[in-house]
Amino acid sequence: MTDNNERASAPTTAVFDLHAIARNFPATADTMLVDTRLTDEAAASSRVFRVYAPAPAHYHATCDEYLLVLSGRATFFLGDAPPFEVGPGQLVFFKRGTIHGTPEILSEPFIVFAVDTPRRDPKDVIFVNPADGRPETFVQSQILY
Repeated sequence: MTDNNERASAPTTAVFDLHAIARNFPATADTMLVDTRLTDEAAASSRVFRVYAPAPAHYHATCDEYLLVLSGRATFFLGDAPPFEVGPGQLVFFKRGTIHGTPEILSEPFIVFAVDTPRRDPKDVIFVNPADGRPETFVQSQILY
């Protein structure tokens, strides 16, 4: 058991059932996303997240991102390229600083497995239009370990 100032130790090895984790997301959320952090190391962090509402244009200053769609379908955009549809089995990659977003969820639940290299602090969400949100309105994080 840990107190409020101490985080549980991350495992040195693990096997994660991504679909079981996905089934445990709530039906609704007050934030655009809810994620479950699987690993949180300096070199990389990984998580599973569900998108509940369209995510406006934003970027991350500290990491590259790999997004593997597990379920659902959505439109996605990267930089100035036109939006494109993504669905199960598709992997989207982009470098830090790349503006991206999800303007429309086409089928739910839209659930994604993400790897951020190096680790992404949950507060590293910079909205192109600051009125679109803050890290606290963007994602609610849960830690698995």
